[in-house]
Amino acid sequence: MSSVSLSIGAVIYAVFLLIICIIKKVNLLRIENKVYFALIITSIVGLVLDCISFFLTFSMQSLNNPIYEGITKLMLCYYDIWCFVFLLYIIAVLLRKQNKLNLYGKYKKILFFFILPFLLLVNLLCPIQYVVENHVIFPQGISVMLCYATAFIAVIIMIILLLKNKKYIFDKEFIPLWLLVILSSVVIAVQFIFPGLILITAMEAFDTFIMYFTIENPDIKMIEQLNLAKDIAEKANHAKSDFLSSMSHEIRTPLNAIVGLSEDIKDHKGLPKDVEDEAKDIVAASHTLLEIVGNILDINKIESEKMEIIEVPYHFKEEILELAKIAGTRIGEKPIDYQIHIAEDVPYELLGDRVHIKQIVNNLLTNAIKYTEQGTITLHVKCINQNNTSLLIITCQDTGRGIKAENIEKLFTKFERLGVEKTSTAEGTGLGLAITKKLVEMMGGTINVQSQYGKGSIFMVQVPQKISKLVNPNPNEEDEDIELLKVDDPYSGKRVLIVDDNKLNLKVAKVALKDFNFMLEECTSGTMCLEKIKAGNQYDLILMDIMMPEMSGETTLSELQKIEGFHTPVIALTADAIQGAQEKYLQEGFTDYVSKPFTKEIIKEKIDRIILPRKGK
Repeated sequence: MSSVSLSIGAVIYAVFLLIICIIKKVNLLRIENKVYFALIITSIVGLVLDCISFFLTFSMQSLNNPIYEGITKLMLCYYDIWCFVFLLYIIAVLLRKQNKLNLYGKYKKILFFFILPFLLLVNLLCPIQYVVENHVIFPQGISVMLCYATAFIAVIIMIILLLKNKKYIFDKEFIPLWLLVILSSVVIAVQFIFPGLILITAMEAFDTFIMYFTIENPDIKMIEQLNLAKDIAEKANHAKSDFLSSMSHEIRTPLNAIVGLSEDIKDHKGLPKDVEDEAKDIVAASHTLLEIVGNILDINKIESEKMEIIEVPYHFKEEILELAKIAGTRIGEKPIDYQIHIAEDVPYELLGDRVHIKQIVNNLLTNAIKYTEQGTITLHVKCINQNNTSLLIITCQDTGRGIKAENIEKLFTKFERLGVEKTSTAEGTGLGLAITKKLVEMMGGTINVQSQYGKGSIFMVQVPQKISKLVNPNPNEEDEDIELLKVDDPYSGKRVLIVDDNKLNLKVAKVALKDFNFMLEECTSGTMCLEKIKAGNQYDLILMDIMMPEMSGETTLSELQKIEGFHTPVIALTADAIQGAQEKYLQEGFTDYVSKPFTKEIIKEKIDRIILPRKGK
């Protein structure tokens, strides 16, 4: 009974598989797939005959019944047909792999028009005898022996064909053949022990089922195509990221010259008014371009999940005041009252992502300045300190153009610029606030906005930061660190070495430093820098480019530190404004870090902290 249950289950599965193949539209342009369809149908017919044979065995009074004999002969014909269809499948696959499909018709004709008809005729004409042993019925005769011989010879031919083409032995299309050999051996052994357990038909059906996963079917092909598309997309994404990083560096390098030289032109006294205005426009445009490049890189990092939150100790108040001062220069001559208020209870030192906190505040201030023509811009910072966490509440309020109520939901959408037709003078990509929202959320915070069209907006960011030091443990040291002594000419006689392989960058650096009355020297490689130091030249400061041929800035500094008695402060100059850059360069031994393009204000701030004497020193 167990064998017929297996056959009935196999019939259901085979019919289901046939329906699936039809629905999935298995590629019938391939010859072996057509053969596979024929194999499924043959298996279904064989399984149905197997079930009929089983029930006839229990219902017939005599084995000499012509119906039972007819079913037995049909079963033998089924075995022959299945073996020949399976053989034709193996031949078709081999011919395709060898690009010899033109021979397929010849093999098909030999098998199905000459050999198979002869075997079927023998099966149908020759009589069958039955033997009963231990209540098990065994058919005997020429037909049975010929059927067994046919199956054995067919398998041998398949194996010989495959061995003659050894390079295909382990291809997935031939898994069913090796499975057939293994299962046949198992079935023969099982039926020798349990003669009443008829498994041949079920075994052939099972092998047919396995073939579904080795042919070119839509499911497997779709998975392969999806995997291929995923690989291509990942490679394209890496290529895009590499391109954007390279583009950032390449754009920042000429921008360094544009910003530096145009600021120098702008600061010249006695210039015609139109020239001065044009210089200001160039400076403003270059800052806008720099902002766009930075935003594109940031959104790319966020989308590719490469943006990381890097926690470092930092002095929040000091960092924000410096940032606000630089951002305020973008107000220009607009009649705006610019105010910064930081609560006294904001912790002295916080532990968090200093770079991204500053970026969030900078984006809020930049946005307010961009869309406010007159009135007031106020940055308020308050906090709620609890246990080891300080919840910073950063509010940026302006009296600018405001936002319509229906547009507030679109405010943080990428590349969305609201009311462009009315704000065409405000450059940008619409990425600033989208990036700000992502950064705030990455740090576990929230951002909200209230706005009244035509009257102004209020942006509020709440972001938690760990408290490193609630108050300054050495307040006197803070004064010494922040308060610089005013000296009549603090830079006169100071020697500064500029190291950069780009001559235009050297010119920009010299222009930025010309008002300091430094004694400036330059060299175009790390090797030349080492030679100067080894020759006994002493400098008060070295400005070192990072990306140089032959010897990078990091390598040059490493070699300088090996020189006995070398203690000159070195500032890293680089066009790669990568995340965590300042921390990275400080760890490598640089005194400070400046990203290109830099303004006179930025470079002066860095130099003042290194060269100017401090109170109490």
